[in-house]
Amino acid sequence: MTDPIYRCSDHGFQTAQHCSECDEQLPQVLSGSRRRQLSKFMSGALRHFPEDVGLTVDDYGWTPTSELIAAVGDNYDWADSQTVEAVVSQDPKGRFERRGEQIRAAYGHSVDVTIERGAVDVPDTLYHGTAPDNIPSIEADGLRSMNRQAVHLTDSEDEARTVGERHAGDPIVLRVSSKALQEEGLEISKDGKFIYTVDHVPPACIENLPKY
Repeated sequence: MTDPIYRCSDHGFQTAQHCSECDEQLPQVLSGSRRRQLSKFMSGALRHFPEDVGLTVDDYGWTPTSELIAAVGDNYDWADSQTVEAVVSQDPKGRFERRGEQIRAAYGHSVDVTIERGAVDVPDTLYHGTAPDNIPSIEADGLRSMNRQAVHLTDSEDEARTVGERHAGDPIVLRVSSKALQEEGLEISKDGKFIYTVDHVPPACIENLPKY
């Protein structure tokens, strides 16, 4: 279930009906259902189909925020600059990045862009949720990016299970050794709040890969 978003004139957007700073009752900016709908559209537009909605995305995934707001308004008559800002500011996974008057998706692109990253500290173990039916191909080839630019991993076992549940009612959560990935010469990047990406995860880097 997605929480609604409220706004305090003094303390900004929040997901509680009373401000955490001044305890004032706040007006709602977005219902939970509209927040989810708008977030999915914004993520899809920035990651997968920018041209289809009139966005101009540069080589690094950046587009003018004004273009995204215009695209949002063309598709939803209830959406505007405030609702876009609300979604970005309260996104729990850090899906969006801002730079001046530009915005981009932080990760998950299928369009050809380069997301520049600095050095990051990586947990010893990362996780990936998947359907049991995928295990034979993972056993043979490891985890591959498929229709995305990179394999997505997370530092949260619970989050990996939630992702896996999108594909199966009984997902398998794989444990991936960061050290083994680095020994293979694979660079790990952090994208968003708890998402890590890598070009490929060889089978030998998965610590609990079932044998079928």
